[in-house]
Amino acid sequence: MTSELAPRYDHTDVESHWYRRWETSGAFHAEDVSQRRPFCIVIPPPNVTDVLHMGHALTVTIEDVMIRWHRMLGDNTLWMPGMDHAGIATQMMVERRLKKDEGKTRHELGREEFVSRVWK
Repeated sequence: MTSELAPRYDHTDVESHWYRRWETSGAFHAEDVSQRRPFCIVIPPPNVTDVLHMGHALTVTIEDVMIRWHRMLGDNTLWMPGMDHAGIATQMMVERRLKKDEGKTRHELGREEFVSRVWK
């Protein structure tokens, strides 16, 4: 049997089924009080630069394997999004935007104003 691959990957074709299954099974839930040993990995948010590379794929793959392994061991597992890991890249993007939009550097803006823009 021969079937052609779609020219582009459409996540809704594949992932909607699996996501519903994972939500229904409680895969995204960990008990805050449990007799089981806790295990948690924090997922960083996407890069501010929008540039993904093999390092990202490798890291997420390893995290995924570790979470699945600990879940199969019966541990109280949680793979939680939200760790900021890209402070330098964020600063770089803010500095580029500042130079483009206002023609200023972070030094000209001053530390307090620059930090307030980064932490919006």
